Amino acid sequence: MADLETLKTKYAGEIAAADNLGGLDAVRVAALGKKGEVSLQMRTLGQMSADEKKVMGPALNSLKNELAALVEARKTVLEGAALNAALASETLDMSLPVRADTGTLHPVMQVMEEMAVIFADQGFAVAEGPDIEDDFHNFTALNFPPGHPARDMHDTFFLKPDADGNKMVLRTHTSPVQIRTMMSQKPPIRIIIPGRTYRCDSDQTHTPMFHQVEGLVIDKTTHMGHLKGCLMDFMSAFFETDVETRFRPHHFPFTEPSAEMDVRYERVGDEIRIGQGDKWMEILGCGMVHPNVLKNCGLDPDEYQGFAFGMGVDRLAMLKYGMPDLRDMFAGDGRWLEHYGFSPLLQANLATGLS
Repeated sequence: MADLETLKTKYAGEIAAADNLGGLDAVRVAALGKKGEVSLQMRTLGQMSADEKKVMGPALNSLKNELAALVEARKTVLEGAALNAALASETLDMSLPVRADTGTLHPVMQVMEEMAVIFADQGFAVAEGPDIEDDFHNFTALNFPPGHPARDMHDTFFLKPDADGNKMVLRTHTSPVQIRTMMSQKPPIRIIIPGRTYRCDSDQTHTPMFHQVEGLVIDKTTHMGHLKGCLMDFMSAFFETDVETRFRPHHFPFTEPSAEMDVRYERVGDEIRIGQGDKWMEILGCGMVHPNVLKNCGLDPDEYQGFAFGMGVDRLAMLKYGMPDLRDMFAGDGRWLEHYGFSPLLQANLATGLS
């Protein structure tokens, strides 16, 4: 027993004296490793009598546990000290001027800022909401009743059901924010909703995670003519040229009447030129908010009406800045970002130009 007290005193002192994690681990191995002194002592139990084992067994286990506890306590102290030292040495002075060559703004963020500037000039505010939604906000309130075939149009990522069997989803569009806004604010409402959305799809023009901007206007007088004017002005401002557009009848569960908006374009080699040529490209979906959606949000459709629209940010970035493959936006290639990125010091504005 005297030998065990000697071991305890020896290693307790060495543990307390360890001034770095490497030194502490060396002490741990010397005491508790496979060939450590305490481990070697425990191997002698097989040679002892039954009475000796009753005494030495608990004593050795106690010593082992005490030393292990001392090691963990010292490790916590040393890790905290290392973290504090790193925090003290890795400070960043936010008041220093930014170097122009230290990074670029991702094209998606650039396009979102451009869109926000244009719609802000039209009187829109920015609204945001959660990426993980329940079925009501993502589908039901938007006139997708359970079993509705239009739900199959959305390749949805479902999360594991809760105790009641309810499944949360990664939102398939930013439209749930429209619902949340209409349920929490009284009209008039005039918002755009930028954000990430998720669908189980991946190819040259689709990714499992992508970005949308939707718009919503609710008041007592807004009509389809206001919707068309709003979007036509947006397209000309965004592409910074005269853009000819057309609207085609379409169907969306959450709008009635509904339309898709096309822009005139032509392809010259690998380049797509918006605003000229004899071809038409579908660019977004829109329409007047369906009366059922207004009812689901507690608004009287006999008193209020409005319009909504939605467009893909990533696709608009591809069209405006000539990026051939959507997947490259999320590949993490620094060379691609260096080529297509934007200076963070040049803020998008309508006075001097968006891009």
